[in-house]
Amino acid sequence: MSSPDSVLVVGASAAGLATVEALRRKGYRGALTVLGAEPHLPYDRPPLSKQVLSGAWEPERTQLRPRQALDALDAEFVLGDPAVALDAATRTVTSAAGRTIAADAVVLATGIRPRTLPGGSGLRGVHVLRTVEDAVALRADLLTAASTVVVGDGVLGAEIASTARALGTAVTLVGPQPALMTGQLGPRVAGLLGRLHTDHAVRLVPGAAVGTLTEHRGRVTGVWLETGEVLPADVVVVAIGSVPATDWLRDSGLELDDGVLCDSRCRTSAAGVYAVGDTARWYHEALGAMLRLENRTNASEQAGVVAGNILGEDRPYTPVPYFWTDQFDARIQVHGVPGPDVDVDVEIVEGSEDERRFVGLYRRQGSPTAVLGWNMPKQTRLHRQALVDAAGDSLALNR
Repeated sequence: MSSPDSVLVVGASAAGLATVEALRRKGYRGALTVLGAEPHLPYDRPPLSKQVLSGAWEPERTQLRPRQALDALDAEFVLGDPAVALDAATRTVTSAAGRTIAADAVVLATGIRPRTLPGGSGLRGVHVLRTVEDAVALRADLLTAASTVVVGDGVLGAEIASTARALGTAVTLVGPQPALMTGQLGPRVAGLLGRLHTDHAVRLVPGAAVGTLTEHRGRVTGVWLETGEVLPADVVVVAIGSVPATDWLRDSGLELDDGVLCDSRCRTSAAGVYAVGDTARWYHEALGAMLRLENRTNASEQAGVVAGNILGEDRPYTPVPYFWTDQFDARIQVHGVPGPDVDVDVEIVEGSEDERRFVGLYRRQGSPTAVLGWNMPKQTRLHRQALVDAAGDSLALNR
């Protein structure tokens, strides 16, 4: 298979940039265009809920590469102009400004968009956190807020609650799960994380359904729960998950279902069109399942495989899923899929839960499914080998 003469990457995201860099690293010399919805050069999103929100970083520090490094890629960056349509048969993308860009290969890297709460649109004091502008606006509100409610008990909600509490505002975190991040950590470690938050005076309201928001003269005043309780708030942060940014692809001819459906090579149903990062839902050969991962590590690693496959490598993407989160004084790293199931056993193989420094090995019916490290990064990486041994080399991280 010959290399394409031109490649269009839709999305100036971490995944999009990583695809461009991987193509150049692998020797591709054809034309490269990156079409981005935001006006910014590619930047990193994980620091938004931590370093930028806390004030430790200026927003500019999140930029992934300096201008000189981007110029060296010899790629055209078309920014501030979102894609609105794709003709998959001709691999032609139309932008909001009316541009039409055709290429021999198209890579979809448009990411996700946050879900919102009914009644929150236009209310002052209500925030989501996805862009650098979101982080700056939320920080400004938190610095003057007496009380903050975070709606959402997943990774992002927990991180925002941690950072907001450190800024001095009273924080209540409400969500539907029985404990904080149960879906990502399982019940045992989720309980430990909940105790960490309550030790720092975060009020947790688990297993709660949010009805709507209360307001006065256009400013949010609280969160109404379906139990009838109202949680007072000067600021409300909505972190109830995201959906893949695929609305613009509805008439493209591509198969869509919780993301852009892809085969094990991250190829879509249309020849020459690939998907990468948060928006890609692909077949994981080693796990025997469709998978979509929303994390920074996946964005970079999947991009390398997509770039190789564009150039004819014919390589499946079979990572060990991985994510990390920083909350208060805890760095939690997870390799594999712990899951929320109560039938998953967790063995502490190193360290101690009491000291909040440990490595946990998750097993289902005797087979390792995940490794979790709490403030033990080096040891966690070593124990990760158990997952590789259990699944064979096909499950090894793409290096």
